[in-house]
Amino acid sequence: MNSAVLRSMGFVVSVAAIEGAGGPPRKGLDAIAIIRDEHRSLGAVLHGMLYLIRETRFTGMAPRFDVFHAMLAYIDAFPERFHHPKEEAYLFEFLRLRHPDAVPLIDRLRAEHAIGAEKIRQLAEALTQYESDGARAFARFADAAAAYAAFHYSHMRAEEDELIPLAREHLTTEDWTAIDAAFAGNADPLVGIEAGARYTDLFRRIVNLAPPPIGVGPDR
Repeated sequence: MNSAVLRSMGFVVSVAAIEGAGGPPRKGLDAIAIIRDEHRSLGAVLHGMLYLIRETRFTGMAPRFDVFHAMLAYIDAFPERFHHPKEEAYLFEFLRLRHPDAVPLIDRLRAEHAIGAEKIRQLAEALTQYESDGARAFARFADAAAAYAAFHYSHMRAEEDELIPLAREHLTTEDWTAIDAAFAGNADPLVGIEAGARYTDLFRRIVNLAPPPIGVGPDR
């Protein structure tokens, strides 16, 4: 997937997040860079969803339920089964051990992971109702998408602006070696390389389905 396609979704997402997520680990791959790239991959999908919702609202474009379902599949699967488990099992736990003062922040972020899962469930219900009931259910779906996007951006900023600086300061070289290996998909017992490849394929599918300017699919 080239950078022009990624820019079309509103974000420049690095090769580590898209092409490297399911491939063999490369020397010097940095867990923090992967975390940020994964945040932006999810952010790109949310950006695309909000864009299609705006187009439906303001231009009368027919809803692209095929794209919405692909986006929701990524939003549901990627954080809950791929990204968050690694953060919790590796980054959070190492920092909890090395810097006890970070425990309230870690607990808050872990709780937000659970809150995010509930917001995704609400979004899925709203999409199902929208597809079933038509325009009268559009507002609920639009509101649920906006609520989850705002939540994600706030959570992402907390991890990048609060948690990661503490990790940089307090974790040891040995800690980072383990974390880097986990986030590179190097025999990760939580998800494994194959899981990363599935999410890469799903991201590609979204780009191929979504119409311009957020993807390369048909402009209906």
